[in-house]
Amino acid sequence: MTTKPKSSVRRLLIPALTLALLAVSAPAARISPADAQAQPCKEMRKVKLGVSVAPPNVVHTPPYVARALGIFARRCIEATVIEFEGGLSATNLTAVARGEALASLNFAAIAQGRNAKQIWGMAPRLPQAYVVSEEIKTAADLKGKRLSAVGGGVGGFNWVMGREVLKTAGLRVEDVQFISGATAGRVPGLIQGQIHGVALHPEDVYLAQKQKPGLRVLVVLADLMPKYFFNGYGAADVLLTRERGMVRDVVASLIEANRIIYREKEKVIPIMLEATKKPADAVNFAYDYLTKNCVWSVNTGFSKERTDWSLQNAVENGDIPADKKPSYEQVLDIKLGEEALAMAGGPTKIGACGD
Repeated sequence: MTTKPKSSVRRLLIPALTLALLAVSAPAARISPADAQAQPCKEMRKVKLGVSVAPPNVVHTPPYVARALGIFARRCIEATVIEFEGGLSATNLTAVARGEALASLNFAAIAQGRNAKQIWGMAPRLPQAYVVSEEIKTAADLKGKRLSAVGGGVGGFNWVMGREVLKTAGLRVEDVQFISGATAGRVPGLIQGQIHGVALHPEDVYLAQKQKPGLRVLVVLADLMPKYFFNGYGAADVLLTRERGMVRDVVASLIEANRIIYREKEKVIPIMLEATKKPADAVNFAYDYLTKNCVWSVNTGFSKERTDWSLQNAVENGDIPADKKPSYEQVLDIKLGEEALAMAGGPTKIGACGD
C-alpha cells in the first residue's frame, strides 16, 4: 500500500519549531588523542544494556549504534543488548536495581527505594504522539473506551501517558479500560480496533496511518508535557561502586553514539533498520523527526528543570509520596555524567540541540 500520511498529521506530529539546520551544526567536539585511539585491552569488560521495547523503536537504538560502530570496543567494553517489554516494567527496573544491566530508570523507582541513580539522559524529550481511532475527536471521547497499557501494565509508560491524556478532559483511569499486552501489539491492536488509544513512536504513527488513514493524532505528547523527562539510563549503586570506571566509559560511548546519529545519517540508518526490523521509509521518517526535534541528547541529557518538573508531576499523580520526593542531586550521578562528557570531548551543540 502506498498511501502517505496526511499532511495535517505530519504538521501535528512535527511541530513548527524554528530549528537550525543540521548542515550548519557546530563543529564536532574534539576527542582527546589518548581517548581517540583504540585502547590496548587486557580484557573486555562485559556489560548488559537494556532497551525499553522489543523490538526497539528508533529512539532506543543508540546502544546498537555504539556496538555496531565499535565505539564500545574502543573502550574495552563488550556490550550485550537486551530488550525489555517496557522501560517501566518490573523486569526492567529489577534488572537495574540488582546491578544486572544498565537500562531505563525513572524517578519514581528511585523514590520508592531502588538503590540506583540515573547516569545518562538518552532522550530527554518525549518522541511519541497519542494516536486514537477515527471516532475519537477529543480526549473526552475516550470515556468508556479501551486504552493501551502495553509495556508494563498499570504504572507502565503507556498507562502513564494515557492517564495524562485523560486528565486533560477531567477523566480518571477508572473511566476507561486499560488493556495490557506485548509492546509489539501496539499498532496491530489499534488498527484492528482492539484498543482506541495508544502512545506511539514516530515510525509507528507513520506505519499505523499508512495502513489505516483514519487513525488520528489526538495530541503530540511533547506538546502536552514539554518539560517531561522521557528516558534516562540508570545503574545500581552497587555497580557504581564496584565498576564505576566501566559505567563511565559506557556513558562516554553512548554520548559519542548519539552525536554520530545526529551527524552521520547514512552511517546509522542501516543499524537502525537491523535493530528495529521496521521498513526503511518509516525509520527515515522517525530519524528526521527525532533529530529535528532534539529528542536524543548530545551531552549528558541531564536537565534540572525537566527532572524537577517530572518529580513534582509524580508527586501530584501519587506516584511519589510528597515526603519521599528526592532532590535532583539524589536521582542523578552528576559527577559520573560530567566525567563521561569530558571523555567524549566536552559539551557541544548540534544545530539547536544541546541537552
